[in-house]
Amino acid sequence: MLSLFGFISTLQGLLFSVMLHPLHVSVTEIEMDEKEKRLEIMMRVFADDLETSLREDLKQPAFDIEKPDATALDAIVGSYLKKHFTLTLDNKAHAPKYLGHELEGDAYIFYIEVTGVKKWKTIQVRNDIIMEAFDDQSNLVHVTVRGTVRSLRLTKSVPADKLTFDVK
Repeated sequence: MLSLFGFISTLQGLLFSVMLHPLHVSVTEIEMDEKEKRLEIMMRVFADDLETSLREDLKQPAFDIEKPDATALDAIVGSYLKKHFTLTLDNKAHAPKYLGHELEGDAYIFYIEVTGVKKWKTIQVRNDIIMEAFDDQSNLVHVTVRGTVRSLRLTKSVPADKLTFDVK
């Protein structure tokens, strides 16, 4: 991944640590790897917000995000993301593949990829994670293609949006 990707990730980690948490936000970074023909995706979500959302999704009010082992949690999160995070490239749906997670401070980082990606101009992202639990949830999405970064702010009223990149 590009060093810019690492810098943005570090900066986001610092922001997540110093922010007062009543703000409900997730940050997703999508980077096009043209050599490997894939989208590399990193999603950062506050653990307590995710737990609240999974309680509703699983219909288990007592669900404790720290109880399942890593494999079980990956299965739960993978299923959840399949329902709440989708990508379309030039009007063709692409299935994101959930790779795993890590806990960093009070946030989970999810690693996701889309393989077999050919050149595209327009990406549509639907990201309505956590929105079933918090009406004020904002999901920020940063997409990087050839060093150009464009961003979206997705909310309950606008859970999906598009970005277009000039492809040469």
